[in-house]
Amino acid sequence: MAAISLSSSTIPSLKSKESSSVSAFASRSISAVKFQFPVRRVRTGDLKFPSLSSTTRCTPRPIEAKKQTFDSFEDLLVNSDKPVLVDYYATWCGPCQFMVPILSEVSATLKDKIQVVKIDTEKYPSIANKYKIEALPTFILFKDGEPCDRFV
Repeated sequence: MAAISLSSSTIPSLKSKESSSVSAFASRSISAVKFQFPVRRVRTGDLKFPSLSSTTRCTPRPIEAKKQTFDSFEDLLVNSDKPVLVDYYATWCGPCQFMVPILSEVSATLKDKIQVVKIDTEKYPSIANKYKIEALPTFILFKDGEPCDRFV
């Protein structure tokens, strides 16, 4: 156990000489007092977090994504028979990575009603510039080849 001791020499306010007898008494009596604070080591490897236990942890669902190539992004938007939700992202973007499981669930749940497409803004900066992507992730919903809603 380590102890930290304080005396009147380490407390500047107690060094000053005041005319009050109470402060003189306090400065004499505090110099003999030791304040002890226990110092303990905390080992994080021994801690158990119930929210992270294997029984409560969610197991990720397999992602069913098709990597498609297309001649132009506009062809994809115009030729789609469903509305297209485009996720503009970057691999270094933390919030973009956070959205991956959510978009996978949206894609799986609404696969008959909507098509989800991801565009890496680092690989396709011209597409990002055309649609004025200034923050990531940005989502644009296209209907009949035209943007009809946008959210960041």
